[in-house]
Amino acid sequence: MENDPIKELSFEEALTRLENIVRELESGRTKLDDAVAAYEQAMSLKQLCESKLKAAQLKIEKLEISADDKVSAEEFTVPEA
Repeated sequence: MENDPIKELSFEEALTRLENIVRELESGRTKLDDAVAAYEQAMSLKQLCESKLKAAQLKIEKLEISADDKVSAEEFTVPEA
């Protein structure tokens, strides 16, 4: 991995790194010490991704146009699955 501090990564970069770590761990070819270090890094990347998603969600608003063409904005919430 590169020496970039995790907190400076974009969401896409962090997600790509996280996916790569998961693939590596799932392959079973990683030594135990390396697997533990990779897991710790994966947890940091996961937290960063969650934080960036939460921040993006707070910025998103749902725009509605009423029958009389009035525009209103309200907080957008993701429906629970």
